[in-house]
Parts: sequence; C-alpha cells; structure tokens
Amino acid sequence: MCVVALLEEPFRVGHFLPQDLKMPLCGPKCSLCGLIVSVWGIIQLSIMGGLFMWNSIGLIEDLGLEEHYDTTEELYKAADDAYSSIAYNCWIAAAIYLVTLVISMQQFHVNKQAGHFQL
Repeated sequence: MCVVALLEEPFRVGHFLPQDLKMPLCGPKCSLCGLIVSVWGIIQLSIMGGLFMWNSIGLIEDLGLEEHYDTTEELYKAADDAYSSIAYNCWIAAAIYLVTLVISMQQFHVNKQAGHFQL
C-alpha cells in the first residue's frame, strides 16, 4: 500500500494489522494444559494470599523469620511484614496466571477454529 492510498482511505482501527493474526502459537493439548494449570494456579495462589493476609498461624513456617528477636514487639512486627509481603507476592503471581489463562484461552479458541482440536 502506498502512502497516498493510506491518506485517501478513512482510518480504521485494524487497518494496519494483517488479516491473519489468528496463528496458533501452541497446539491444542498445550493450550488445554495451560488453561487447567492457570485456573489451578489462580485459585491456589488467591487462597494462599488471603490466608497470608489474615496471618494464618498454619503458614508461620513459611515466613522466613530469624531465630532470635530481642522483644516480642520486634517478632510481631517482622511476622506482620512477612505475612503482608508474601500475601502481595501470591496475588501478583495469581495475576500473572490470569494473563497466562487469557493467552491459553485465546490459543484454545484459535486451535478450535482451525480444526486442530483432536484429543
């Protein structure tokens, strides 16, 4: 397409994008596996993030606290900080799994539309 033709035609959002952007990057089984693992990761990490945010005593071994503190206030402060930090990390990881879920869903749909879906 020449520049003059581009200027004469009205602007469309998908005008400069190729028509065939629906190329599968992975096969049907890989996209299905990505869907399942992503859903599982989102559920598990969301639950764990909630438990860490609520200072679940069953997860205290995962905090990585030091062996000795001078006062109990220092111990409580370090534990609260560790609980909050790990909770946010779990939610960030769940958000990353959400991105992989969207990509896997798109790949699953593309494979299904292309007729490659044979398990």
